[in-house]
Amino acid sequence: MKDDELRSRLMSVTALAANYCVSLENCRDSEREDFVKEILDFLPRLYLEFSGLDIEETGGAEFEYFPTYVDEDYYDSIRRNVEVVMGEDDVFLETFEEDMKYSDTPVAASISESLADIFQPLYNFISVVKDSEGDNAAGAFRECKENFESYWSQTLCNVMRALNNIRYKD
Repeated sequence: MKDDELRSRLMSVTALAANYCVSLENCRDSEREDFVKEILDFLPRLYLEFSGLDIEETGGAEFEYFPTYVDEDYYDSIRRNVEVVMGEDDVFLETFEEDMKYSDTPVAASISESLADIFQPLYNFISVVKDSEGDNAAGAFRECKENFESYWSQTLCNVMRALNNIRYKD
């Protein structure tokens, strides 16, 4: 991939991640129906962006360590804000939870926690890009993509299913 094309793709995914984060930061200003619709617009695009660009295409070092920008208090404030907006619809049954293999009872998951779990690596990614004035975009993307492959891709798919159910349940 050419440098200009890579730079354009990284700017595009950074903007998408930033818009997702802003949406969660401002969710208390939204009605649940509008918030669900907005998040259902972001999630498939995030999935496509992070699954579509290979780490090797970004070049550079194999792995870099970047600071964490989302501390426990910030994470929890995002989670609580989403929980307020989602109300009684915040909890859903999780079928891909590892504990389900060994359980006779359903395992519950939280939309607010799932969305905050996606928020955290995305916010860290965009913060590294911003603080480095774009110089570390490729490295920050690689780190975020590794996290996507390790855990938040499944979270994204699971919460998207739950949100889809809320949007179209009536």
